[in-house]
Parts: sequence; C-alpha cells; structure tokens
Amino acid sequence: MITKSLTVGSWRNMGVANCGAYGMVKLIFGCGYLGKRVGLRWIDAGHEVHTVTRRQEKATELTRHGFIAHVADIRRPESLVGLPTADTVLFAVGYDRTSGESMYSVYVEGLANVLNTVDSPKSRWIYVSSTGVFGESHADWIDETTIPHPQREGGRVCLMAEQTLQKSRFADRAVVLRMAGLYGPGRIPRRREMETGQSIATNPGSYLNLIHIDDAAAVVVGVDDCPGPPSLLLVSDGHPVQRRDYYDYIARLWGLPAPLLVAPPVVESEGRGIHEDVPRRARGNKRIRNQLLRDTLPGVLRFPTYRDGLQSIVATEAKKEKEANEG
Repeated sequence: MITKSLTVGSWRNMGVANCGAYGMVKLIFGCGYLGKRVGLRWIDAGHEVHTVTRRQEKATELTRHGFIAHVADIRRPESLVGLPTADTVLFAVGYDRTSGESMYSVYVEGLANVLNTVDSPKSRWIYVSSTGVFGESHADWIDETTIPHPQREGGRVCLMAEQTLQKSRFADRAVVLRMAGLYGPGRIPRRREMETGQSIATNPGSYLNLIHIDDAAAVVVGVDDCPGPPSLLLVSDGHPVQRRDYYDYIARLWGLPAPLLVAPPVVESEGRGIHEDVPRRARGNKRIRNQLLRDTLPGVLRFPTYRDGLQSIVATEAKKEKEANEG
C-alpha cells in the first residue's frame, strides 16, 4: 500500500507499477460518497486502485485506506498527464457548489478532459449519471427506452456528459449508470429538516426513487465484472415511494414529529439558485423501473425497498451508540 499521496506521474518512480500483479488496475475520478465505497470493494478484491482528487488533504486521507491518490484537477488537462493505464475507469464526480465552477465545466468539460488525456485504450469506462436526465413526469414508469427530457440544469449537463462519452473513442466499452437518489448512512433525504422541525416543500403524492449507497456500489462493481453489460442501466431499488409515505416512515423510525409538508411554489424563474432549485426537484414525479438491472445482475440488491435500507441504518446507528456508551 502506498502510504503517501502522489502528484500525477510520481507513482511510476515508486515501484507501484507492479502492484497490479495480483489484480487489475482501477482508476477513479470522484472518490466521494459512492466512489470511495466502490474503491474499497476493489481494494478488498486485491486490485490496485488509483484515484484523482483536487485536494491534498483528501489524497492523504484516501491513502490511509489503501488508495493510490493523485492530486490533479479534471478542469486542468495538463494536470492529468501521467495517470496509469487502467483496466477500468470510473467517473463518479460530484458537483461542489462552493467551487465557483459551473456544472457544465465540471461534468461536461471535465469529462472531456479526462477522455482526451487518460491513456487507457482497452479499459472499460463507467460513467455515473442521474435519472434526472428524464425530467419531470406524471407518475409514469421510466426505463432504459424512455427518451430523456431534462428540465433542470443537473439533468441537462448529465445528459450532455453521457453524449460526450458516447461520441468518444471509448464509446464501444462504456457503461452509463443513471442513478436514482442515493441514500445511506449520513445521507438520508430530508432527515435534517424533519429533526429541526422545518417545513418540507413537496408534493406529498409524488414519487421518490431511491437506491441504497451500498447497493449502488455493488452495481458498479457488478457491471465492471460483467463480461457484456448493457451500455445503459437505470439504478434504482425499483420500488418508488410516495413522498408522504417516505417522510412518515422516517418520523416513525427515528421518533420524530410528523413532517410538515407544504406545496412548492408554482412559478419559478430561469437562472434559479440552489435554494430556488429545491422545489422543482421536489415536484419530480416519475417511477423508475429496474427490470434490466435485475436481469443483468440478479440478486445484487441487499436493500430492495427504502424500508429495508432505512431499517438497516437505524440498526447500525443504534449499535454504534451502544458501543460508544459502553466504551
């Protein structure tokens, strides 16, 4: 294991090139909530896992977990020179709203920079996209054959990034994973608002599509192991839940007051900011079908419904609290 973070290219001079003798070489862009979990699974399987991060402190933290961390910036193609030739490239970059950069520059231009500079001619490329590319709906069922019609900036740039990958030299071995809402330990949609008694602007009868973070990571690993995966997969637990039922269930599990749900504003302007963007997301009302996912990776989902996933989180939190009290 490399015990310090590296600038791009320096790993070649440290004897790391032989680390992949007992496994394959994986390269991750975006080692956050999802990417880190995928990387840890690959490390446990004996693979050599490289990751790219902009921050030295994040690189140092990742090396402690067995990653070979490179400090580089996808917005600066000159910083990407010298990355390893990988068997798999995972692009799971999230958007940092505090960065001052546009979503387009991160998702589309950033991906284009990676595609143009990374020398992995035979690698499989996995791009983590979003079901937001479908836009709003009327509780319709959505699958891989549904034509995207994004109506929010996030969905539009994700679709443009998908198209950038599909037009690249790696298109014939690329897989796009359109993820539903990720949830898991430390990330439960709207729990914080409910704990503080804030009102939630949403349509109570509209549908919420979710996937537990551990299942999402298992899908990425499973797709990578699959000899001939589909080029596009929708990643969801396949059990959409109406928002009123989801919030009520959270309240019962954590012993919180009944949620206060209010109707979102009807009129919104273009160029809305982050806070103005929340109501439009809350009005999304589609149901994601995951039949192709289940056919491709049978048995991959440990948490087939949001209830299973939330119950697991409650049990884990209770166990940690008990251990802390006993310690």
